[in-house]
Amino acid sequence: MPKRPTSNAGDEVPLGTRIRALIPELTAAEQRVARLVLADGTAAAGQTIGELASASQTSTSTVMRFCKALGLAGYPQLRLALTAEAAREGGSWGGDLPADGDFGPEAGLAEIVAAVAGADIRAIYDTAAQLDLESLAAAVEAITGAGRIDIYAVGSSVQPATGFQLAMHRTGFACCIWSDVHSALTSAALLGPGAVAIALSHSGQTVETIEALETARAAGATTIAVTNFPKSPLASVTDIVLTTAVREGTFRPGGLSCTHPQTTVLDCIYAALAQRDRGRAEESLQIAVRAVAAHRTSKPRPPRTAEPT
Repeated sequence: MPKRPTSNAGDEVPLGTRIRALIPELTAAEQRVARLVLADGTAAAGQTIGELASASQTSTSTVMRFCKALGLAGYPQLRLALTAEAAREGGSWGGDLPADGDFGPEAGLAEIVAAVAGADIRAIYDTAAQLDLESLAAAVEAITGAGRIDIYAVGSSVQPATGFQLAMHRTGFACCIWSDVHSALTSAALLGPGAVAIALSHSGQTVETIEALETARAAGATTIAVTNFPKSPLASVTDIVLTTAVREGTFRPGGLSCTHPQTTVLDCIYAALAQRDRGRAEESLQIAVRAVAAHRTSKPRPPRTAEPT
């Protein structure tokens, strides 16, 4: 069975993160409750169950099912959890940057910059807060002894996957990234015990990525998934699940807003691997730096002049 994300060093996963991860599994009515709670948790905490049901155009029984889906005994526990989360965020989430990444139609550049930066910072913060350290340790352990490491990603997930592959190469870990479905399936089928397959998909519903990881697992490889949704189809076919915590915005849906959190998770794997064999990692990095040293200029380039007409 896959290793599910539960907590970071024993702390409870933030309620908002749990709700966002659960949304695809909820009914349409339960999703309305979820989105209302996410939009203003403080206001929801101050409402009765009937008021929240009315505001979300559902019923009290739907609100109760939503609570049960979160693993809560009932509505009073939801209100307490929302109040506690608001207090926790007030103490840990400093600064004046917005966290949802949205801005109005009349927003100026300063407001747009603040919205984008706030969303990215918050996504990285939430990802780190909920990252399951036991799953992370299991991933590091598997990669440390791997005879072969293959990475599967398509679309926007290719960017963080490529950065991870390059970082791994520079510290002595040879791995390959496959973004073409035919190449990925061929690679996966040729894996075996002792190999590791890593798949990235924000939604966890990308068919090409799921098929590659399924094939790798059937071949005997240890499989690792990085996804935003711990109950997604991708998570169901892997051995180790590492989750991100992304808040989608109007102009930045999951596929566009996931790259920084995915990079955070992969950077944690990379740093932990380097720390385990620090001497080897430092030596490999020095070799890599020397290899490209001759292609770095030490003098500023002269300014370009206009071509004569």
